Amino acid sequence: MYRIRIENLKKVHRFEELIKVFLNPDEFIIVLDEKDNNGSRNISIAEEDIFIKDNLNGEKYDKCFSYIYRDDNNLLSREIYVDLSTMLDKKSPWGTMTGIRPVRLFRTYLKGITGDEKTSDNDIKSASLRMQEDYLLSSRKLDLVKEIFSFQEESFPYVDDNSLGLYIGIPFCPSRCHYCSFTSNVAKGNDVEEYLNALIREIEFCANELKNTKLYVESVYIGGGTPTSLSANQMDILLESVYKNFDLTKCVEFTVEAGRADTIDEQKLKSIKKYGIERISINPQTLNDSTLVNIGRNHSAKDMIDAFLLAREIGFDVINCDLIAGLPNESLDDYKKSLKKIIELSPENITVHTLSMKRSSKLNQDNKDYQYEKEFDTQNMLEYTYDLMKESGYSPYYMYRQKNMLGLGENVGFAKKGKGSVYNFRIMEENQSILALGAGGISKLYFPMEDRLERVANVSNYTEYIKRIDEMKERKLERFFKEAKDVNKGTKGN
Repeated sequence: MYRIRIENLKKVHRFEELIKVFLNPDEFIIVLDEKDNNGSRNISIAEEDIFIKDNLNGEKYDKCFSYIYRDDNNLLSREIYVDLSTMLDKKSPWGTMTGIRPVRLFRTYLKGITGDEKTSDNDIKSASLRMQEDYLLSSRKLDLVKEIFSFQEESFPYVDDNSLGLYIGIPFCPSRCHYCSFTSNVAKGNDVEEYLNALIREIEFCANELKNTKLYVESVYIGGGTPTSLSANQMDILLESVYKNFDLTKCVEFTVEAGRADTIDEQKLKSIKKYGIERISINPQTLNDSTLVNIGRNHSAKDMIDAFLLAREIGFDVINCDLIAGLPNESLDDYKKSLKKIIELSPENITVHTLSMKRSSKLNQDNKDYQYEKEFDTQNMLEYTYDLMKESGYSPYYMYRQKNMLGLGENVGFAKKGKGSVYNFRIMEENQSILALGAGGISKLYFPMEDRLERVANVSNYTEYIKRIDEMKERKLERFFKEAKDVNKGTKGN
């Protein structure tokens, strides 16, 4: 057991996440006050290297560290990082960084140097040095951040402050994957019909209220769950409602997550395609059949490939495929085979996720130490990914990180030239309003003059959502639409 004492600190969350990079949560305690819970004095800084009796449970600490917080998060993070990395002979490729949006952080460094949107090579170099000094991230990860930034600058227009992304959630799946913690459920009886009825009520209400603001829809994303858990007829009803109620004349991208191959058939794909939707996501996660069984999937690798080819035949121009690095019992060779097969299919987008051990997932409940057991393999999977994707003509275009990721990794979306997703880019930058409908949807109203977001959440349980749909509408009216009318919006560009 390791004891970590931090004086003058009130909020421990950021530093706790950093410590968990090195130590299992069961291996350390953090003490913030001058005295332990039972009233005995803490050890002094001079005593930190001796074994000391733990007055709470009668055990001994293996090592004790003491720090003083001096109103500098980065300084304290570096002190903790250096001590733990030295003691355990382990480094994180992301250094002390625990935030989920490294590219957005890089933009703040640039803005601090330039004061505006324009940057030079010297500005980028200066921002890179400052970010690396503050967070101790590796040169490889810093290069990845800069590469994504460059792609975004070349490929995406500046955000119009009057634009928004529209998200619609379908919280149903044919089965629950063992790594999953999303708002997804195996539907029973008439649940889907009742949910769809409530969702359409929210669609009609929000579309009408949106007309009273200056906001317009730039992109639409129907996610989940697995939206293609809906029948072809239900999908048609949903899409008809979206097109009938929302003004999509300025919409540049519409995505439907087709997700799992066991929910895809010709009739559903044609229902989607008839509305002119060009972008879908078909996500195998792996093309190893034994792994698919292990993670709770009800389809084979062949089913996924057949679904992909069917989508191509029907005429979808942009298809995304997801893979996960670090799945149970998968070797580096297994992962390589999956990635190579996906590249052979030539989707326009490939998103590679690092497995994140979510607290409520079955995988985490079965083995809480899994993330610490799989680190080395996962890091090698990610390194292989970046090299092969570059050779195959794909560029990284957006990235985000999550807590408890294997190998201290990241999630990265890759795209062929000109095929990056506007919605994915915008949501990672957090500089655009998001109107999110359905169970678990979190709307975000962006205030550009203050560069801040106000969140308005729907309930996550779909049965509660159905019961409380009028309350969800009222929430959006009071905290999103009325506020949107008063936001002092300017336009950066189109």
